[in-house]
Amino acid sequence: MSINRKDITKEMLAKAVQCRNADELIALAKTRGMEMTREEAEAYMAELADFELDADTLQNVAGGGCYSDCKAEAWL
Repeated sequence: MSINRKDITKEMLAKAVQCRNADELIALAKTRGMEMTREEAEAYMAELADFELDADTLQNVAGGGCYSDCKAEAWL
C-alpha cells in the first residue's frame, strides 16, 4: 500500500519528524502498514532539513509569544 497524504495523521507526522534518517522513516512506515521507497524517504528527509525553525519562531508556534503586531497591554 503506497502512502496517501490524506491518510497521514498528526501523530504519524510527529513520529516521522523524529526520524533521523531515511532507514528509520522507512521502518516507521512499515509499522503502519505503508510502503515507502528509499527515494520517497530521502526526499521527505531533505524536505524536513529545509523546514527547521529557529528558536524564536519555534517558541511562537508553541504559544510562547504573540504576533509581531500585538501589544503587551492588550494581554493585561
